Amino acid sequence: MIIYKSQEEIEKIATACRLVAEVLEELKKNIREDITTKELDRIAEDLIIKGGAKPAFKGYKKGGLVFPSALCTSINSEVVHGIPSKRKLKKGDLISIDVGVLKDGYYGDSAFTAGVGEVKPEVEELIRVAEEALYLGIEQAVEGKYLSDIGHAIQSFVEDQGYSVVRDFVGHGIGANLHEEPQVPNFGPSGRGIRLKEGMVLAIEPMVNVGESAVRVKEDNWTAVTADGSLSAHCEHTVAINGIRPRILSKLKS
Repeated sequence: MIIYKSQEEIEKIATACRLVAEVLEELKKNIREDITTKELDRIAEDLIIKGGAKPAFKGYKKGGLVFPSALCTSINSEVVHGIPSKRKLKKGDLISIDVGVLKDGYYGDSAFTAGVGEVKPEVEELIRVAEEALYLGIEQAVEGKYLSDIGHAIQSFVEDQGYSVVRDFVGHGIGANLHEEPQVPNFGPSGRGIRLKEGMVLAIEPMVNVGESAVRVKEDNWTAVTADGSLSAHCEHTVAINGIRPRILSKLKS
């Protein structure tokens, strides 16, 4: 069931998302050679708590599993849900960072991908494609469009650029729950599924691979990696639907 939000509820989600955006901006400043993903996680959790919120991912349950960290930190061929550790970032690495918070009963969620120091041109290009795909998807997030228009815009652009989109993981509704209906695929034909309506809030999050779209989950039962070992990038914004233009809630300047 899709839960439509009142304006008051959207403002509460926006407040949570602003904190997410502030955390991500601080993390961008700290991405450097030799820092561990565990240290990035500590920085994020401290900022979240200081902001009067709770880490949304820490303690998140999937079956009998419990996610142990505030961040998902996915490096190089890791697509999503990487667990922070004592692993040090290296110059030239690609890292995707995803963070969610729970503040005053509502969730915010966003992600970005960045290079560590100077990176190869192909890494810069992958990041560009993932970010542009995200914003092309967001352009479709207006009242009267179909849900599938979002994924179609993302897939069409990504594949035209010679990359692939992950199909095993998708975006989602968000509000008083971290994951709500509807699911938001990053692929598919246009003009299908439900009509978008004002009051819907969606987390749109393309995952773009250099190689094939297939992924597998590592032995930790969380970290998803590309099946062919190719690089992957993940970008995400939380977006409120209205009849004029999408409102990006997880951006410091929206």
